[in-house]
Amino acid sequence: MTIANNIKSALPKTENAKELMKFVEGRSQTADKSLASTLMSSLTTMKYDDSHTMHEHILEMTTLAAQLKTLGMTVDEYFLVQFILNSLPLEQYGPFQMNYNTIKDKWNVNELTSMLIQEETRLKNQRAHSVHFLKY
Repeated sequence: MTIANNIKSALPKTENAKELMKFVEGRSQTADKSLASTLMSSLTTMKYDDSHTMHEHILEMTTLAAQLKTLGMTVDEYFLVQFILNSLPLEQYGPFQMNYNTIKDKWNVNELTSMLIQEETRLKNQRAHSVHFLKY
């Protein structure tokens, strides 16, 4: 009685509630697969572009991983660390990535976040102190 008419027309005609619920569940699983594919694509192709803070960027990526987990696709924390590192522009964060790859320890997402926020601050301070002279 509370289903919108455009949705009712897509449902099969049945007198059996179990049959109807089974149909709705099947549709839901298809939507979940599609959503999981979209989320995974976003997570693997996301790039940091300096349009928001490093903290926001990492939060966005961890949110995608959490959404995938609710759909049954758990993203290992160290795998997520690699996704985050791979999302960084090499020209600015290449030395940071190289340093991470040479140390023996593995960082979790919280440790990586802390280090990247420090690196972001260092890079911003470095840009603020550089002066370019143009000769006419």
